Amino acid sequence: MSILDRDVLNAFCRHTHVELPATGMGPLSGLAFGLKDIFDVAGHRTGFGSPDWLSTHEPAPVSASVLTQLLAAGARMVGKTHTEEMAFSLTGENAHYGTPVNPAAPERVPGGSSSGSAAAVAGGLVDFAIGSDTGGSVRAPASFCGIYGIRPTHGRITLDGVCPLAPTFDTCGWFTRDTALLVRVGGVLLRTEIPASMPQVRVVVASDAFALATEATRAALAPTVKEVERHLGPATPVTVADEGLAAWFEVFRVLQYDDIWRTHGAWVQSCRPTFGPQIAPRFDAVSRVQPHEVAQMTTYRDVIRARLDALLSDDTVLVMPTAPDVAPRLDLPPQDTVAVRERMLALLCVAGLGGLPQLSIPAATVNGAPVGLSLIAARGRDELLLSAACTLQSAQRAG
Repeated sequence: MSILDRDVLNAFCRHTHVELPATGMGPLSGLAFGLKDIFDVAGHRTGFGSPDWLSTHEPAPVSASVLTQLLAAGARMVGKTHTEEMAFSLTGENAHYGTPVNPAAPERVPGGSSSGSAAAVAGGLVDFAIGSDTGGSVRAPASFCGIYGIRPTHGRITLDGVCPLAPTFDTCGWFTRDTALLVRVGGVLLRTEIPASMPQVRVVVASDAFALATEATRAALAPTVKEVERHLGPATPVTVADEGLAAWFEVFRVLQYDDIWRTHGAWVQSCRPTFGPQIAPRFDAVSRVQPHEVAQMTTYRDVIRARLDALLSDDTVLVMPTAPDVAPRLDLPPQDTVAVRERMLALLCVAGLGGLPQLSIPAATVNGAPVGLSLIAARGRDELLLSAACTLQSAQRAG
């Protein structure tokens, strides 16, 4: 039986469906995974959430390295998962292929752009799934669907054979329902051993990030923050952005938009794709970014990275809400969707601007819908986050 016969969540693509058996034996033997439809599979077209992209690109000559690593480690791919159009949104709604169901809150969006991967894991259709995270496309759906999701250090995992959105920020991430598998997948993709025990860490809590969350979200996350302190160490409150996280979002927006246009502008101008109602105005805005804005924000980003490097030195773990609230309800008016997106990106832009690894852990519910808590570490300290997640989950089970 194909995964498509069991997929009641619209998590998997019908138009680019492909299954692949494992090619080796290893730490992922016997496990099934879904692959976001931006990763190439040799001999097959990659959809990228866009019918026009699908029709204007040839089948991939080789598979993405991420895929070949997972197959060699013993996992089998059961299908390609839905992504938002051009992987350029955070709600998970695709005007062409529909919206995957959020198994944890069916009346709400699953989060995007890795919506299909998150839904497939949260709904138990696969053991794990691969997504990508540019502005928050693993972290947001992990929070909204109540699962684990990690964005690794920028550049840590190779992205050959992956459709880019904004290469300056693009990363490959993954989703699981528990930390043990999160670590096993991480060992394969990061090509490393994850320490069973973690070093002593310094814990800081982002006061300004928590201030952007709703009161209900702050209250719901408070017990998990206490658990972090109990098991990782006492926390010190810090202000991440003295000038305000909204100012950091503006830096991210300009630089991401410039990157997107340099990557896709020629194709957009020659193909004139029929974008959905949320994506069309976004690409129009992307095309209007000016060189002087990019120069100014590039300098600003260097200052931000230096600030984050200093803050996260000496094995520091930064604690903050993954998103300011639970997932928004389905079919919000466009203007409300824009407001939700900008509130989310004021939090999510921190890791993007710093090139940092960030792990969203399922932490609480608000009105029956999940909210995630995030741990952020310095560049290259992905293993520290994975070890911390294991420590926290083990302590919760023991307690």
